[in-house]
Amino acid sequence: MARVSQAHLDARRRQILDAAALCFARNGFHATSMQDVLKEAGLSAGAVYRYFSGKEELIAAIVAEVLGQVRAAFEEAAQQSPPPPPDLLVASVLGRTLAARESLKVDGEPAFPRLVIQVWTETLRNSELAAVLRDGYGAVRQAWARVAEAYQEAGMMRADVPPDDVARTMIAAVLGFLAQQSLFGPTPVDVLRNGLRALMSMPDAPTHL
Repeated sequence: MARVSQAHLDARRRQILDAAALCFARNGFHATSMQDVLKEAGLSAGAVYRYFSGKEELIAAIVAEVLGQVRAAFEEAAQQSPPPPPDLLVASVLGRTLAARESLKVDGEPAFPRLVIQVWTETLRNSELAAVLRDGYGAVRQAWARVAEAYQEAGMMRADVPPDDVARTMIAAVLGFLAQQSLFGPTPVDVLRNGLRALMSMPDAPTHL
């Protein structure tokens, strides 16, 4: 029997993950069956179960892949001296993340923002998925904190703000932007970049609150 190449295995795995992402974005994790995924992928049960045992493994793999890519991008940025400023860094990483999944659409609109909302909703009743998400975002948060530390070392950011506070704020900005995409429709990443740039341009002012 001819040996199946790694490229073929990787392409088949990608096919399954993309099909599952579409199904989850369209109907939610709870309402999606493995039969739905098989139909979307156009594959037999044997072909899919060779890679994933069920929905839980599928959604965990999707989450781990996305957050792993984001974490790697921020870790790479932290090694630069100095790192790109937050407006450019966030826009670049989020832009690449969205572009890599641009072909996945539900009702003609990008599926990824909807998938993010579906995943967060599912964590309310799925403790295992919640743990995967906690670990993934925890790693992203640590990477962002290292970026913030690099900003402070380069004199680009005030030193009296804990790097973890910066990390949490940047994650909140990105998640909020994705939520708006899901609610109000596709929006260029430039909008987030411009908003961050405007906030960064504000001079220090006396505290009134």
